[in-house]
Amino acid sequence: MDISVGDTIQMKKPHPCGSDMMKVLRVGADFRLRCEGCGHEFMTPRSKCEKKIKKLIKTEE
Repeated sequence: MDISVGDTIQMKKPHPCGSDMMKVLRVGADFRLRCEGCGHEFMTPRSKCEKKIKKLIKTEE
């Protein structure tokens, strides 16, 4: 999956705040994501994250 910094991803399950949209801040073996609803930042392993993605919204460059 081709995910880059600045992309927005829609997850299958929502964050506890209710939002399912996450902004990608860092890519590598782990992803650093920011919840679009509450602004909480967290890191998650790439393999787990890619399984939970419902939709990828690319940024225009």
